[in-house]
Amino acid sequence: MTPEGPATPSDPGTPSKTAGGKSLNRQILALAVPAFGALIAEPLFLLADSAIIGHLGTAQLAGVGIAATVVQTVVGLTVFLAYSTTPAVARHVGGGRLADALRVGRDGLWTAAGLGVLLAAAGAVAVRPLLRALGAEGEVLEHATSYALWSLPGLVAMLIVLAAVGVLRGLQDTTTPLVIAGVGAAVNAGLNVALVYGAQLGVAGAAIGTSITQWAMAVTYLIMLTRQFRRRGVSLATSWAGVRTHLTVGTWLMLRTLSLRAAILVTVVVATAQGAENLAAYQLTMTIFNFLAFALDALAIAAQALLGKELGARDLRRRSEREHVRRLMHRLIRWGLGFGVVTGVIVGLLGPHLGFLFTSSRDVQVIFGVALIVVAVGQPLAAFVFVLDGVLIGAGDARYLALAGVINLVVYAPLLWLVLERGGSGTVGAAWLWIAYAGGYMGARAVTLGLRIRGDRWMFVMA
Repeated sequence: MTPEGPATPSDPGTPSKTAGGKSLNRQILALAVPAFGALIAEPLFLLADSAIIGHLGTAQLAGVGIAATVVQTVVGLTVFLAYSTTPAVARHVGGGRLADALRVGRDGLWTAAGLGVLLAAAGAVAVRPLLRALGAEGEVLEHATSYALWSLPGLVAMLIVLAAVGVLRGLQDTTTPLVIAGVGAAVNAGLNVALVYGAQLGVAGAAIGTSITQWAMAVTYLIMLTRQFRRRGVSLATSWAGVRTHLTVGTWLMLRTLSLRAAILVTVVVATAQGAENLAAYQLTMTIFNFLAFALDALAIAAQALLGKELGARDLRRRSEREHVRRLMHRLIRWGLGFGVVTGVIVGLLGPHLGFLFTSSRDVQVIFGVALIVVAVGQPLAAFVFVLDGVLIGAGDARYLALAGVINLVVYAPLLWLVLERGGSGTVGAAWLWIAYAGGYMGARAVTLGLRIRGDRWMFVMA
């Protein structure tokens, strides 16, 4: 398609207008594989900090642990900066309106910068009382406060990076975020070693190094995108209307994220009540579950980008055009289910025998193995949920996702209560806990998402 003209049937970038299924499969892989790499590269920032600081002492590591949890929670709640930008940009791209796509991206960047400044300012005032409320005291509190305060300048950059990644995903580019995230992770590790040990800055050095790296990444994105803005004649100035649109969609997506985090929090509460061995096994099992979720998230990101573009390229008033969108959705679902089956088989066969890699406790190993079998069985269901989540985010159906998230949490709560009251502990308790989460909670999400895609209303949310 031409940069400012409508999509044409020969456009190789429009998913359903390809030469065949293999071409569409290549498009899905071209977006999902780099997205997966970028997703696992980002946690390396925190992993590098933990590994480097771990050699300073227990108090330092504990302080960074609690401070990093606060920072990551804030960043997690603002992930809407990527998720609200991707479908909006992609829809304009699908309609051949590249300048409009870039204007939406520009507004997202300004929203991220403004929100980042406000959160950093609030954090400078509230971070110490918050850390104390979370249980940090004495030397641990001092290290936690130091790490958190020196992380605040980088918070602004982190949010800009989120928005920039959303813009590029909407432009059907997940490779650039992979490269930048990978280089950033490597630079961050080297810089932190130099500041923590070379400059003798301790915990503060790790936070400073991460902040510098985040700003380097943000500036890189801004230079790249600014060039595109100028090339297309897009002004760098934003408007309140553009920012407000992002904040409106973002509010619903934040509510969705809060419901997901609340579900994990109450699950931890029940795991804690089951005893130390169950809690330890839960943490190990959730680590595996989260790693698998990165791959499913990569498919969800591909769904966001491709569905958003497809919806923009189609005249949705025509039933035949809506069917094209559905065919793309069904292809994405098949990819998700296929991945869920494969990973389920692998985890089910190997997982129960790998507990010794993570713990020397035989009891924890056994509980961990039983929990992983439940996770393995639930992988296809989880894949279905993640892909449909990406489909509806790609359609801009944030309000439905938020309200459905609340309903799912209400359904999940009594299941957890039954596990708490009658599930017991040990392997039986762990099995029932994961049945409730991987079966009950994911099942509730599958139902609410499945009901939504049965009709066509979700296609018109952003129309």
